[in-house]
Amino acid sequence: MTRYLIVLLFTLSTSLQAQLPFDKEVKQIQEINDSIWDSSKKTIVFTGSSSIRLWKDVQERFPDHQVLNTGFGGSQFSDLQHYLDELILNYNPVKVFIYEGDNDVFAKKRPRKIIQIAQNIIDTLQQKKPDMEIVLISAKPSISRWKFRGRYRRLNRKLHKLASETKGIDYVDVWYPMLDKRKVRQDIFIEDGLHMNSKGYDIWYDVIKNYMD
Repeated sequence: MTRYLIVLLFTLSTSLQAQLPFDKEVKQIQEINDSIWDSSKKTIVFTGSSSIRLWKDVQERFPDHQVLNTGFGGSQFSDLQHYLDELILNYNPVKVFIYEGDNDVFAKKRPRKIIQIAQNIIDTLQQKKPDMEIVLISAKPSISRWKFRGRYRRLNRKLHKLASETKGIDYVDVWYPMLDKRKVRQDIFIEDGLHMNSKGYDIWYDVIKNYMD
């Protein structure tokens, strides 16, 4: 019976791994980045959900650095946790910028649970590459998800606290720069009210550039 249970658990585990929803997209991301990555140069990785994936000119905005974009749309912290090697560690980066949490909150995950997974990710990355700097990008405000702003602010406070209490971790606030007084700016998004246009990425660039070196 014991042997049967072990085989059954192994089979279930293998089946679940084979069904991860982002496998195909992550393989495509790897193929693209493997074709342009110069392993002899210092590398900075940007990863996370669609706000990273759609930042098409991130390399052009930081021409003095080798930048790889490994963002995968719709992802949450728990999804990134499955692909730390493929999307981050395999490129031996000196620094990684992580944008997750936006979809976690929208999926109604509690901030405490989100932070637990973020902490697990940080622990794994620091264990495997202790000298790599990690930058957590705050959740952004958006028109389509503005009604959840209280939850996003709570998550951002926890992300900030996590970064401030962990050596080698920085926190970048993009929330408040994207506001016009107490409301989210209306001119920095595409039609869906969630993803940013070039003006939105101008704001991100102005904030993030201070954390590149």
